[in-house]
Amino acid sequence: MKPRIAIPYPHSSPEYSGRALPQYTRAIELGGADAVVIPFGISNGEIAQMAKSCHAILLPGSPADVDPEKYGESLRHPKTAASDPPRDNLDELLLQDAHNMRKPILGICYGVQALNVWRNGTLLQHLETAVKHARRENEPRTTVVEHPAAIEPGSRLAAIVASALGNPAEVISVNSSHHQALAVPGDGLCVVARSPRDGVIEAVEGTAGDHWVLGVQWHPERTAEQDAVSAALFAALAEAARAWQEERGSRSADFENLRR
Repeated sequence: MKPRIAIPYPHSSPEYSGRALPQYTRAIELGGADAVVIPFGISNGEIAQMAKSCHAILLPGSPADVDPEKYGESLRHPKTAASDPPRDNLDELLLQDAHNMRKPILGICYGVQALNVWRNGTLLQHLETAVKHARRENEPRTTVVEHPAAIEPGSRLAAIVASALGNPAEVISVNSSHHQALAVPGDGLCVVARSPRDGVIEAVEGTAGDHWVLGVQWHPERTAEQDAVSAALFAALAEAARAWQEERGSRSADFENLRR
């Protein structure tokens, strides 16, 4: 059985979710797992039951911004977008389940920001930098913004990049579509990639050896069918989910044998 990866609806807007969600589910499937979409409008108990059936979680991007009060900022930047409480609720329940059960976690763009705040980290509400991290308001949606990301040697991310490219790469090119970024990494998270020109955090990963956690600020789901590194990120998540599935299954079998 393929591992099952839980993914919340990206945003309360049906238009945005309808456009963005298929890219994530397709990338999960290409990586070798099944996507389990967690919808809005169901009870917390139903969310918990759906999460229980999954072996990892993926937190996708969103046009919303995390409420600044959640990371201790009472002043709201004029560019900070409205929060999305239904999405927040899904994320928090999925993160709690993944933390309790040590399930693998992949956060993408807004998803890594939500993960960071959930782990008591902080965000930069609006980037003021010479590096272009998002398309301008007057540019069409088809505009692709790219810039380099410097990868920390020896990190889990570096290993994924090396497996995709066939050799270690200290710098890769990433797409970019965000106006906020991580400021202080949350508990148990370390920085593993930065934009080399302005130092903006581009990726973090978990420091606990028994818990696979990775978050990237870019959007690999958009290029999973063309880019080796993007595809490798989803394959790595699927492999981590499969390993969790197998280990949890063997533990359950051992427990059942002890009861007999």
